[in-house]
Amino acid sequence: MKKVFILIISLFIFTFNYAQEHNYKVGEFLKYRIHYGPLNAGMSTIEVKESKIAGRDHFHIVGKGWTTGVVKTFFKVTDRYESYIDKGTGLPSKFIRKIDEGGYTKDKELVFNHSSKQVFVNDKKHKKTRYINFQEKNIQDMISAFYYLRDYDTSTMKAGDEIDIKIFMDEEEYALKLKILGREYKKIKNIGKIECLKIRPYVVSGRVFKEKESVTVWVTNDRNHIPVQIKASLAVGSLKADLTEYKNLKNTLVFK
Repeated sequence: MKKVFILIISLFIFTFNYAQEHNYKVGEFLKYRIHYGPLNAGMSTIEVKESKIAGRDHFHIVGKGWTTGVVKTFFKVTDRYESYIDKGTGLPSKFIRKIDEGGYTKDKELVFNHSSKQVFVNDKKHKKTRYINFQEKNIQDMISAFYYLRDYDTSTMKAGDEIDIKIFMDEEEYALKLKILGREYKKIKNIGKIECLKIRPYVVSGRVFKEKESVTVWVTNDRNHIPVQIKASLAVGSLKADLTEYKNLKNTLVFK
């Protein structure tokens, strides 16, 4: 289950036509249960708080992931991700990644300067710092991308549309391609049945994924755009993440 949480956050990323208002608010909380095959493998949460950086108001997003049950006994994961998103621009000012995945650890802080298109990387584990240039005008980090792109209008999206987006991760830019498969109703256990957009992120086949079309994501087809389920065929086994709890959404979910 190595890198389970980073996988889930990466799969949340999708894009639409940009709108002007934030479709989330301080206090929003989402919780997911992660299954590896038949096993309850872990949990992940993501919460919206608030903070100030250089006198500017920011959303402070905190994401956590951890293994549970039997999986925890042979592979313990405790991951924490934080993103500080400028409320005015929707762009990240700072990103923190502190993870321990079966003894594989990282402790990094990234500070973005969008004017100069540079990221200051503070690798606390190895006690190294460096500046890295980026090309994308509206570059996002792993967490800010999820929230920035939730502010897009989905009304004109149709099956077959493909989208490209770039994020800054692991000290370099990554391009992701996603395909809209259509709209369908999805039943969320103990929550209800709701209309969703079905999305296919293209991933790299090989060590982790069985093939490049191994992943499917369902997000609510409304202004919330929250993921309710993710399915992935891995090189070994399969992964599924389900929404189990939500609080303080800015827009009311409408169930069938």
